[in-house]
Amino acid sequence: MIRLYNTTTRKKEPFTPITPGRVGVYACGPTVYNYAHIGNLRTFVFEDILMRTLRQYGYRTNYVMNITDVGHLTDDGDQGDDKMVVSSRKMNKTVWEVAEFYTNAFLEDAAALLLTSPDTLCKATDHIDDMIALIQRLEEHGYTYEAGGNVYFSIDKFPTYGAMAKLDLEQMQAGSRVDVDTHKKNPLDFVLWFTNSKFESQAMVWDSPWGKGYPGWHLECSAMSMKYLGESFDIHCGGIDAVPVHHTNEIAQSEAATGKKWVNYWLHGEFLIMADRKKMSKSDGNFITLQTLRDMGYDPLDYRFFLLGAHYRTQLTFSEEALRGAQQARRRLISLVQQLTCPCEGKAPHLLVGEDELSGEAMTLLMSFEEALYDDLHTPRALAVLWQGVKELKDRPSELLTFLERADRLLGLGIFLEKKTEEIPEEIIQLVEDRRVARKNRNYQESDRLRDAITSAGYLIEDKSDGTTSVKKSDTCVTKC
Repeated sequence: MIRLYNTTTRKKEPFTPITPGRVGVYACGPTVYNYAHIGNLRTFVFEDILMRTLRQYGYRTNYVMNITDVGHLTDDGDQGDDKMVVSSRKMNKTVWEVAEFYTNAFLEDAAALLLTSPDTLCKATDHIDDMIALIQRLEEHGYTYEAGGNVYFSIDKFPTYGAMAKLDLEQMQAGSRVDVDTHKKNPLDFVLWFTNSKFESQAMVWDSPWGKGYPGWHLECSAMSMKYLGESFDIHCGGIDAVPVHHTNEIAQSEAATGKKWVNYWLHGEFLIMADRKKMSKSDGNFITLQTLRDMGYDPLDYRFFLLGAHYRTQLTFSEEALRGAQQARRRLISLVQQLTCPCEGKAPHLLVGEDELSGEAMTLLMSFEEALYDDLHTPRALAVLWQGVKELKDRPSELLTFLERADRLLGLGIFLEKKTEEIPEEIIQLVEDRRVARKNRNYQESDRLRDAITSAGYLIEDKSDGTTSVKKSDTCVTKC
C-alpha cells in the first residue's frame, strides 16, 4: 500500500484513487520569466519520484503540469510588477520571446535530470477561454465582484477559505498592509481578471466580458487541471511556499465553481536552503541554476542524487561539500555497474535476470527498497537499502545487477547510462581539477602546464562543449570530470 502525507490533514494516509487503478496528478509547473533555480528543481524531482513510484505500484497515471507564461506578479497577493514584463525589459525581448526562451531552458533542465515527462504540459496562454469560462461560473454562483476594472473573488462567500493552510484570517486581515488594493472588500480577496487598470501598455491581454485584460495567476491552475483531470482528481503537488496563498486560492475558486471537493491529496516539497540559511529566490537574485553546477564540474544527476538523500518534506541545506559527496557516491555506483556489465579480461559480462531467478535475499531487498518509496516517497531509506544491497549481493553479480537496475528505474540516477570508463588515478583527477580552476581564472600558462603534466602521465584530455572535460588513457572509454 502507498501512503502519502496529505497537507490537508497533516498526516500520512493510505492512498486510494478516485478511479481504481488510475491516478490523476497535477503539478504546478515553472513560471517562465527566468531560469529555474536548483530550489525549484528540487520540487520537480520529488514529483518525478512520485510518478515513478505510482507507476511501479501498477497505477495508470495522467500527469499534468502547467507553464505559467502570463499573469504572475512579484507578490502572490496581487501586488508588485508583472515578472514577465520585468524580464522582457531586462532581456530586450517581447514577453512571448521571454516565455519561449525560459520554457525551453526548463525543458532542457528537466531532460538533464531525467524527469518524467508530463502527459500534458499546458501553457496558460493557450487556455484563456477556459479561465474566462471558470470566472463566469463563479460569477453565476455569486462569488465575484467587479471594482476598479478588475474582477475579484470574495473569500467571505467561501466559508472554508484557508482551511488547508490553517490560516488565521482575522489576524491576517488585521495585519494587512496599508497599501493593500483599495478596491478589495476584504484584504485577502484575490483577482480573477485584471484589466488595463492594473498596468499601462500591458503586452499580454485578451478580450473578455469584463474588458481587455489578463487572468490572475491563481486562476490558471484551476482551469487547466479541471480541463484535463476533471472537476475532482487525486493529487496536486507543488512547493511548500504555495500553500498559504496560491493553493489556498486555487481551492476556493475551484470548489466554489463546482460545489465539489477538488483534490483529495495535497503533496508539498520543502525548501532548499543556502548555507547562509536563506531560501533560494529568483526575485532576490539569490539562486543557483543547473548550469552553475555544470560549471562547477558536476553532472545534473549528481545533484539529483544529493536531493534524494533527504526526504522531500524536510528542509535541505545546499553545500558543495554535500554535493561532492553525492557525486562520489553516484560515481561509485556507475563504476560498479560498469564492472558488472562490461567484458573484462576475456570474461563475459553479467546479465539481468528475472524475478523468478532471484534469491530470497535479493527479493527481500527489492521489497524493502520499494516499500521505502511506498511510505511517502522515503528516498533516504531507499538509498540505505540500495547500499545494503550492494554489500549483501556482492557475491551474486547477476542478482546485484538486477537489483541496481530496478533501483535506478525508480530513483532515476542514470547509473546505467554511462559507458565503461577506466579507473582514473586520484592524482590525475586532481590535475584535471586544478587545470579547470586555472582556465576559469584565465591563467592559461598554468592551464597549459597542467595539460602537459596530464599527457606526460599517459592520459589524453579533451574540453567538451557542455563545459565538462574528459580524460582517458589510450584505447579506453572516456571519464568525465
